[in-house]
Order: sequence, then structure tokens, then C-alpha cells
Amino acid sequence: MRKIRVLIVDDSALIRQLLTELLSTDPDIEVVGTACDPFVARQRIKELHPDVLTLDVEMPKMDGLTFLEKLMTGHPMPVVMVSSLTEAGCQTTLKALELGAVDFFTKPKIDLRDEISERAEELVGKVKMAMQAHVRPLSHNRVEDVKSRTPVSRTAMLKTTDKILGIGASTGGTEAIRTVLQQMPADAPPILITQHMPERFTKAFADRLNSLCEILVKEACDGDSVLPGQALVAPGNYHMELIRSGARYQVHITQGPPVNRHRPSVDVMFHSIAQIAGSNALGVILTGMGADGAQGLLAMRQAGAATVAQDEATCVVFGMPKEAIKAGAVDKIVPLQHISSALLTMLT
Repeated sequence: MRKIRVLIVDDSALIRQLLTELLSTDPDIEVVGTACDPFVARQRIKELHPDVLTLDVEMPKMDGLTFLEKLMTGHPMPVVMVSSLTEAGCQTTLKALELGAVDFFTKPKIDLRDEISERAEELVGKVKMAMQAHVRPLSHNRVEDVKSRTPVSRTAMLKTTDKILGIGASTGGTEAIRTVLQQMPADAPPILITQHMPERFTKAFADRLNSLCEILVKEACDGDSVLPGQALVAPGNYHMELIRSGARYQVHITQGPPVNRHRPSVDVMFHSIAQIAGSNALGVILTGMGADGAQGLLAMRQAGAATVAQDEATCVVFGMPKEAIKAGAVDKIVPLQHISSALLTMLT
């Protein structure tokens, strides 16, 4: 197999050097070039035909979002955003994912060289995963976005407000989760969400969803009640579990060891839902790399819960759903745009 050809786009010479050094340590990756701004990047893409782009968010002459939109409209390709852990950076990165970026890698704010070096495996993994991603032209994404904003019929009465809906996702999940939640009615059952994402990003993600959805969406805090019409997002670097306090459901936030190399872990959440809610739950596994969530979803199904997986055609990466299907954890395989209506049908 030929090497994955990577072009690095960043206005910082130091970042270009560090990313080149780290990616070049993997025998399956070749850094074919770098660019200091989008105009140089555009020429490099024509000359070098890279497979994957790493793209800075903030750059001179043209910001990363504008360049990404132009790129995904005219020459769609896998892009990994490189962003800073700042409030503004979180919001901008989420917007980049909406525009079609596959994933993102966060720049540390201090000890740049040492911390990036420690995270070399993460960066390499994201580039390799991006190479496998199903990248669609932005125009198609926009059409799907319009469809996702078409509300599902609100006339159906929900069978019970005691149902718990658990959603797990990773790569490509921010947009998949938005598509599902935007179609949920204001009286939807309580929803718990685990999306693989670092600290700070989960709050920005939840806040953005809250601004777009009929239901309330917030980053979970330890002890939060699990309520109808509300979705709780597991905070970055923390596991989220469902617990019962008397007759009430709550969430417990913990920094237990990573599971499947992830914290938060979808498996941790799904296992707790299986144990506490049993058949009074629904589980959904969306796009993502790896196998996190497969065994937890299986536990939910074995406990009597209904389970759904996103289909391959609409996944950015068909890893987590595929592993759940292989494990026998899935009742239904559904295209992304139809998952909300399928869930609401199960609840009526």
C-alpha cells in the first residue's frame, strides 16, 4: 500500500515543523508539503495531490473556515483541523466540522513541543482515520442540513416519559448528533450523549446544540437530574453514568480510567443505562472510529432495550456501528436522516 500523502497548512513555522516531524515518524505517512496560508495551500493541492490536509483555524489572508468552505465545495477531501483550546477556538472548530472537516487536533497552549510530541499517536491516528472517511461535497452536506431541519411530526404522543435514550458517537458525531437532536420534539424523553471530545469542546458543543434544538441541551454536571425534554452531554475527560436516586434518574460524572482508550467512553454510559434502565431505554450508536460502545450496546439489548445503529452510507467512519452490528448489539440499522423518526416510532 502506498503512503498517505499529507499537506500541512499552518501560519506558524514551528507548528509546521512539529507536525511534519511527528507525522513523518509513521511509516504509513508521507508529508508531501506545507503551506503558510490558504493561497499557498491551494497551489500545493494542485501540485502535490495530497490525500489528507491538516488545516489551521486562524491564518492570515484567509481564515481556515473560509478556505475549508471553498475546498469542500470545489475539491472535497479529508481535512483534520488544528485548533487551540480556547472558547473561540472551540466554537470555530465546531463550525469547521459542520462545513465538512473530518476531525480536529487541539494545539496545547504551553509546552508546545513536549505536549505535541506526547500526543503523536493521537495525531497519526486522526490522519489515518481521515484517510478512511467518507467525504462528501459541501453542497450535499447543505442539502442534508436542510433536510435535518425539517421537523418530525409532533402529533405522536410519547409512550412514557420514563424512557431513557442513550447516544454514542465519535468521528463525525458532532454533525450526526445535531441531525438527530434537531428532529426531536420538545417533549422528547431524557437523552444522554457521549461524544469523544476533549475538555472545553463539550461545553461549546452542548451550547451550540442548545441554540439549534427544541429540547434543552447542556454539558452534564455530577448529580444532574435526567429529565424529559433535556439532553445531557458527557463532559470531556469525564465518564458519564446513569444512576438512580429513589424514583429519580441522575447522572454520575467520574474520572475513572479510560475505557477503550476513551474518557468519556460510550461503553461506560451504555453499560450504566443497561443496568439502571434495562428495557426502559433505547440505545443509538452513530459514526465513529473504533469499537467503543459495542459491548455496552450489547448489554443494553440483552437487558431488553431497543437498539439502533447508523448505516454505513451516511457514516463519516463506519467503525463503531460496524463493531456493534458484528457483536449482535443492534436491532435496526437506519440512515442518519431517519434515526429520529425511527426512535419516535419506537416510543409511541
